[in-house]
Amino acid sequence: MAGGALTDEGGLKRAHLYEHRITSYFIFACIVGSMGGSLFGYDLGVSGGVTSMDDFLKEFFPGIYKRKQMHLNETDYCKYDNQILTLFTSSLYFAGLISTFGASYVTRIYGRRGSILVGSVSFFLGGVINAAAKNILMLILGRIFLGIGIGFGNQSVPLYLSEMAPAKIRGTVNQLFQLTTCIGILVANLINYKTEQIHPWGWRLSLGLATVPAILMFLGGLVLPETPNSLVEQGKLEKAKAVLIKVRGTNNIEAEFQDLVEASDAARAVKNPFRNLLARRNRPQLVIGAIGLPAFQQLTGMNSILFYAPVMFQSLGFGGSASLISSTITNAALVVAAIMSMYSADKFGRRFLLLEASVEMFCYMVNALFF
Repeated sequence: MAGGALTDEGGLKRAHLYEHRITSYFIFACIVGSMGGSLFGYDLGVSGGVTSMDDFLKEFFPGIYKRKQMHLNETDYCKYDNQILTLFTSSLYFAGLISTFGASYVTRIYGRRGSILVGSVSFFLGGVINAAAKNILMLILGRIFLGIGIGFGNQSVPLYLSEMAPAKIRGTVNQLFQLTTCIGILVANLINYKTEQIHPWGWRLSLGLATVPAILMFLGGLVLPETPNSLVEQGKLEKAKAVLIKVRGTNNIEAEFQDLVEASDAARAVKNPFRNLLARRNRPQLVIGAIGLPAFQQLTGMNSILFYAPVMFQSLGFGGSASLISSTITNAALVVAAIMSMYSADKFGRRFLLLEASVEMFCYMVNALFF
């Protein structure tokens, strides 16, 4: 977003003059804002577990359930080879992709808080529809609402956290989104482990509990402050200054405020931002940083493990409960790693985390291939 960008013209050139204290107001804003990660994480964790539950399969995918019970000499890939089941899983991510375009507009015009509220309402509706689903159409409709909620949340929450954070701890605060995502995944796996033992409606409880973080985020969002950057973008300079004073816990915010105003003015002066983004001088950063790194991260297959961990463990011979426990252990490691990255982000820098994670993943993949 324009006001969030810190350019050469108006960047952090007065950063040595910035002052801040960690106030309860700032902590509250970060906790509520970071709940957007728990929405994303909960759905990442819950969907794979639910699709491995026999009660869910009997209700909506009896063909898959029968193949599982027949113990045919075929892989789990073949047992779960169903286009509608694939649509159930993927519809959320497609809806999330499409909704980000609308979310970008809402975030820019109405503020980061507006997008957070829209995302929480949509996610709540998705959770209700999925929990009450009587047919596959309702399941997919619920997933679409969940996807819209995730699209709005994932677009606005990291931006909100980044803009609310003092410059010196911005990396740590930004990692709150990743931490709450991992916690959401872990909580979803723990819930799946318990609800798998509740017959025949345990899966409804798993899907319906998605409404809990959505409600908390909506209620908190009603009293959240808008970010100073967004208020500056909207021309509400006095209000932006008042929020900055409250969030930073000091009246000496003039240096940071001037940097925000100059950054916003510089961004607004760019007449064709997308054309500027595609300019030759920006292509290395665009190709390597904005496209290459995220693409290669996804190509490692890490999200496939998150989406389908229970099914993958079942294919290795684990029982239903054992596969959910194994998935929970995997996701507990995610939470530990997220906490470590929060500590490391500002201390060692983002590049260090990138290099360390790349080397670590490479070693694990070699180990998996040969051992």
